[in-house]
Amino acid sequence: MTSPLHPILAPQSVAVIGASADPTKRGFKAIQGLIRDGFAGAVYPVNPKEQTILGLPVVPSVEALPEGVDLALICTPAATLPDLVARCGKQGVKGAVVLASGFSEVDAAGAELEQAMLDAARSSGIRLIGPNTSGVFNLHSKLNLLALQNVKPGKVGIISQSGNMLLSLALEAQSNGHIGFSTYVGPGNQSDLDFADYLQYLAEDPDTGVATLYVEGFKQGQRFLEVARQTALKKPLVVYKSGSTEAGQRAASSHTGALAGSYAMNLDLLRQAGATVVSQSDEILPVAEGLSLLPNAQGNRVAVLADGGGQATIASDRLSEAGLELAELSAETRDALRQILLPQASLVNPVDVAGSSDADPTVLAQCLAVLNRDENVDMVFLVGMFGGYSLRFDASLEPAELAAAESMAQLQQHSDKPLLVYSLYSHVKPLPLIRLREAGLPVYDSIEHAVKVMAALAERGVFLRRAAAPAVSAEIQSGATQVLITALQAGRNLLEPEARALLRGYDVMLPEEILVRDVSELDAAWVQLGAQPLAMKVVSEDILHKSDAGGVKLNLQGTDALLQAREAILNACRAYAPQARIEGVMLTPMSRAGTEVIIGMSRDPVFGPVMMFGLGGIFVELLADVAFRSVPLSRDDAAGMLAQIKAQKVLQGARGAEVVDQEALIELLLKVSVLVQNHPQILELDLNPVIARADGCSVVDARVIVQSEAAH
Repeated sequence: MTSPLHPILAPQSVAVIGASADPTKRGFKAIQGLIRDGFAGAVYPVNPKEQTILGLPVVPSVEALPEGVDLALICTPAATLPDLVARCGKQGVKGAVVLASGFSEVDAAGAELEQAMLDAARSSGIRLIGPNTSGVFNLHSKLNLLALQNVKPGKVGIISQSGNMLLSLALEAQSNGHIGFSTYVGPGNQSDLDFADYLQYLAEDPDTGVATLYVEGFKQGQRFLEVARQTALKKPLVVYKSGSTEAGQRAASSHTGALAGSYAMNLDLLRQAGATVVSQSDEILPVAEGLSLLPNAQGNRVAVLADGGGQATIASDRLSEAGLELAELSAETRDALRQILLPQASLVNPVDVAGSSDADPTVLAQCLAVLNRDENVDMVFLVGMFGGYSLRFDASLEPAELAAAESMAQLQQHSDKPLLVYSLYSHVKPLPLIRLREAGLPVYDSIEHAVKVMAALAERGVFLRRAAAPAVSAEIQSGATQVLITALQAGRNLLEPEARALLRGYDVMLPEEILVRDVSELDAAWVQLGAQPLAMKVVSEDILHKSDAGGVKLNLQGTDALLQAREAILNACRAYAPQARIEGVMLTPMSRAGTEVIIGMSRDPVFGPVMMFGLGGIFVELLADVAFRSVPLSRDDAAGMLAQIKAQKVLQGARGAEVVDQEALIELLLKVSVLVQNHPQILELDLNPVIARADGCSVVDARVIVQSEAAH
């Protein structure tokens, strides 16, 4: 065990500071919950004015506590916290749950108070949960400091920034009747411990089978992603990310910087780390339950078995929308189904039994076993009214339904393919469905929830297979380093010729360019570049967006055209930015036509270096059809970025367009990933556009913004 939170979240002793004899106070309810649930450790109410509370002797002060109490629940106002935390630390208390609000979430004065409390904690060695937290529980340790009733122990661990969301999940679990919880933590303001700390604990906790997070915002995003990736290798991780951060973006100089920090970026990075991201709050528990109980899928091919055509159609629609496929059933499977079902049954997927099970529900179990054996099938999905046959038709059918439920449970127990059940009668909880749930087979009351679980099982299977891929080499190139040092020492961003030299240092192929500082150099440059159509661009550390300044001219041929273009560019740029320092103009051969894409990196203040890929050109921010991944990229990460964008068909040659060499784009993404991984001085990088063609790709424009006081 590497997490320091095990003695804190599974304590042997608890002090309640601010304990109260008033039943309406949190300092009373917490003690009441510990006693009611049978907490086996020592409980120390702390209050200078009481003698006993709920039969427990009261400790008059923190200093009167035994040395080394594991956990303190502090129920006093915010202003008391710096002093109390310091005193708890001196007494050897390992951790404290700080319920009070009124800190950094309120105003600057509250932020100062929170810092004073944090300073006291760090100087005395105590760890803090909160402040502004709803509390914690560990139901397997019978530690229930929220005093929630009717919650049962189970495998779902929860970290939620919303106390009401935890209450909602608890009530939903009560209604389900089979979902239980392990540990819950409300991170609050995360002044000391944060999501990464709590997630590491859940990853190591043997009582937690799936970690479930409700997140409003991260503080140390890069560290969280590292812990999330390690957690997802051990057990499923489900995340609901609320809100969008577009309004809080920092000012950015590049397209990538303008799009980074978005809600979409958060979701991409979470998925890259192995998290299953749910978009609806009512998906959290169904998905968590399914991932904790069912085996991961080896693919995305689903066989649907239905006892009604309408629901078979709905299931097919939802599966397609989720990126899952209806499996192509083998001839052997169809022959076996034909032996079981009535002649009117449909034997193509989805399989509609067409009344074959009305008099004998065990027919459904027989068909599921046949579908499960098909090598073309990765998951099996039963939709309809199973569990309700005895209620819908005749009570005498209940034994057959129970027998079918037993067969289904045995099938899942001996199979590595997930079996999912949606039933119209789920809310009624008939005995056959209870039997399935008792055997560890979740039963869903929504086709949409079941499909979301199947998508999550397929996605997790892909993540685990990809996790074994080797890392991409990140050897630092000395020549590239010198280019950066030159710009940093000059207190500026890279000029485009320098940006191109930096890229060449990492084996990125670019067409030749010549920096022309004086008009007398144009003739030689025209000859050196092969007397072919050229592009001319202004080179200035003060003009980042060259097109906006009139600093770009295309398809130039001959020295006369070059002379005119140079004069027009210099005049336009001096009018656009009179104080701009202009080094000259850069000449480079025109790129052949192709599909314009953008490859970029922005150093996000929360998540660190983040790569972006999407369609390029002038509309990238308007369309925002982009994919994000954190650095470093694996080959699968890079390929996934290309596959993710909505315009992926453009890369595949839609409407007669040229099919793009996607492998060349993947290689370029990996080279840029290594570059930015090696050079933390780079704040933002834009390659826009990159022209992608059937025979490779070429970088047309390169912009690199560095961390220098003058440039920033």
